[in-house]
Amino acid sequence: MTKMLLAAAAYVVIVFPLALGWHLGLFEEQYQAFGYFDGEPNVLAGLAAIAIQGLVLAVIYPLFRSGRAGFARAFQYAGLMGLFFWTSHVLALVAKQSVPNAVGFIVMETAYLVLQFGLFALVLGLIYRGAK
Repeated sequence: MTKMLLAAAAYVVIVFPLALGWHLGLFEEQYQAFGYFDGEPNVLAGLAAIAIQGLVLAVIYPLFRSGRAGFARAFQYAGLMGLFFWTSHVLALVAKQSVPNAVGFIVMETAYLVLQFGLFALVLGLIYRGAK
């Protein structure tokens, strides 16, 4: 239980500042041009979404059996979850609405999710090191 809570908290600590810095800091102009924001972003709702995601991902991880252990298992899990997020977040947005420069949006969000889930995999590997 401690490892699960630590993994959930780690996800929030990684993703929340990364999301803010990426979407509302470094690349805000590009995301505005993509039409990513409709009005002002609701940062509190974003934090709640990330906390729920972290909890769900942390609860599922111990159930994930890949035949691997350590960092290999963590990267397999994060890769699979990242791919799921990518299809439901990136491709779904492009499918649902007209996104100016859709290719640019896909590239930007793919880079963001690779970073997000890569960092999460590193932390999962550290938290669960030695576990099978």
